[in-house]
Amino acid sequence: MSSIRGRLLAILLLATGVIWLSAALWTQVSTRAQVIQVLDRRLEESARMVASLIREGGLSVDQAAQAARMERADADGFHLLHQLSCQIWGLDGTLISESAGAPEGRLSEAGNGFSENEVDGELWRVFTLADPELDFRVMVGDAQAMRDQLVRNVTLGQLAPTALMLPLLAALIWLTVGRGLRSLDRLGAALSNRPASDLGPLDEAPAPRELRPMIAALNGLLRRVDAARDRERSFTAFAAHELKTPLAGLQTQAEIARMAPDTATRTRALVQIEQGVKRTDRMVKQLLAMTAVEHPPGAASGAPQDGAALLQAVADDLAPLAGRLGVSLQVSAPPGLWSTAETTLLQTALRNLVENALQASPRGETVSAALSLEGAGAVFEIRDRGPGISDAERPHVTERFFRGAGATTSGSGLGLAIVATAAARMGGSLHLSPREGGGECARLILPR
Repeated sequence: MSSIRGRLLAILLLATGVIWLSAALWTQVSTRAQVIQVLDRRLEESARMVASLIREGGLSVDQAAQAARMERADADGFHLLHQLSCQIWGLDGTLISESAGAPEGRLSEAGNGFSENEVDGELWRVFTLADPELDFRVMVGDAQAMRDQLVRNVTLGQLAPTALMLPLLAALIWLTVGRGLRSLDRLGAALSNRPASDLGPLDEAPAPRELRPMIAALNGLLRRVDAARDRERSFTAFAAHELKTPLAGLQTQAEIARMAPDTATRTRALVQIEQGVKRTDRMVKQLLAMTAVEHPPGAASGAPQDGAALLQAVADDLAPLAGRLGVSLQVSAPPGLWSTAETTLLQTALRNLVENALQASPRGETVSAALSLEGAGAVFEIRDRGPGISDAERPHVTERFFRGAGATTSGSGLGLAIVATAAARMGGSLHLSPREGGGECARLILPR
């Protein structure tokens, strides 16, 4: 059942029905026991009354037997199947007298006290009282069917009003559940009527206490969505600004090449255009890489790949760049040390770290890339001999489009931001620290 209202109604009605049924059963059992106790007491009192009347000589035996019948009829006031019946037997087994309507057979074969006996195909409850001095035995009984009907009448009299109240109780439960869920309806209406641009928090004050955790969670989600939207706007604005400058340079150099008075000027303009295209191409690739690490297509799939092999593949791919820059690239990564299924994120992060290190290193220096295990994680360590990062710039180097004072003109300011984002996606972290003797040491720490 997908409806909260229906589920609550079903639970409450079921609980009410179970309680009502239990009360009905308890009432029937309790009423039956009390009615039987009252009827047994009246049987005993009637038998003692008959014996006393006979013993004191106030009435004849026949009159005493009829008095027991009349006393029972006057006492209960119900229209019963059988009235109280009385038999007086001699101790020698001779029937002395009986009340009108008494069964033909002997009411009981037992001695003094209560007993149950089937007479003429009908079950009777009988109390027997013997008087050895006067040589008679009084038996007073009533039919079990009468008793059962009396219990049913009393029980139905108690339960009938309750049964009539059940539909009213169900309607009351329905109205109460609907009123209790009205706050959810108001919350849904408030969210439905909101424009897409309104990401402000919902007011928790008028909401019931049970809804406040959900409203707090919604407000947290709205804050995160608003922050993500601000980041997207900032990202778009920065990207447009960063692309605007090289495109303007390309347009200028193209006009110079078109109007160049000589070959040397035209060649120089074409070289500038080529460099601008490369810078723009790198910028576009970095933007695509940032989008890929911020919004991965889904969970990692495929067989895990060796981390050392992935690092070596990145180094082989950047070897031509290292050759053009005159920088050596050394890789120290034992195979089989660590593996991961997040190959795309890891290769993107490693490529940016190694590329940044190559571009920051002076000609003739060496960039080292190593893989090792430390504690519960794998560490990719990239070291260079570049100018390093100043203390003032270090807190900001992982921000998007941030370029320090010593950055190259071809940089986009996205490299370290991409690495930090990819590391977070993989459950790891990026740590940057100055290298002894000059340069920078970047440590990409990932869970084992």
